[in-house]
Amino acid sequence: MGSGKIASQCAHAATGLYAELMQSNRSLLRQWELCGQAKIVVTCKNQQEMNKLNDAAESIGLPTFTVADAGRTQVSAGSKTVLAIGPGSKSAVDSVTGKQRLL
Repeated sequence: MGSGKIASQCAHAATGLYAELMQSNRSLLRQWELCGQAKIVVTCKNQQEMNKLNDAAESIGLPTFTVADAGRTQVSAGSKTVLAIGPGSKSAVDSVTGKQRLL
């Protein structure tokens, strides 16, 4: 994906997770808002690695949101492009994503 596509997919992930938290956990969302709304972008080698990160995050209770692309431009329809993890404590998020390379 090009840099613009990556940025767009990350925005979809952030807003998708935000919308879910508005319905399911407003207190966590409010805490995240009050702490500066941190967002850190890391890379994955492949879909399998992204799935493992998702499973690890969910296993410790971190919220997740996966973007499945509509397929209108650079990737095939249904391709999982971005995984949002958190918000959560720094230690919890780092335990899942801390070994990933920053984008």
